Amino acid sequence: QVQLVESGGGLVQAGGSLRLSCAASGRAFSTYDMGWYRQAPGKGREFVATISWYNSTYYEDSVKGRFTISRDNAKNTVYLQMNSLKPEDTAIYYCNKYPNLVAWGQGTQVIVSS
Repeated sequence: QVQLVESGGGLVQAGGSLRLSCAASGRAFSTYDMGWYRQAPGKGREFVATISWYNSTYYEDSVKGRFTISRDNAKNTVYLQMNSLKPEDTAIYYCNKYPNLVAWGQGTQVIVSS
């Protein structure tokens, strides 16, 4: 069973940057696709970005050109580099397998002040 632990969130001013990390337990991490998702206050969870096991990436339109997803299979870790942050990026950020989800981790909170 894969377990996920997100970290790296925080409070940042608009225009700033953060790098989120997601450590995954279990074997075979390098064989499955991973994704980042977020849930803003009062809204449902939404897709942000995904990276395939062979490093192909795809982004939700609102983060294209600002966010970069990457992975380090040796460390069982996936990253989300977030640049040019906007107040509307404020949310709890989660990682998970893509598209077949496993149990969610606790997430990491990102707050972008204007």
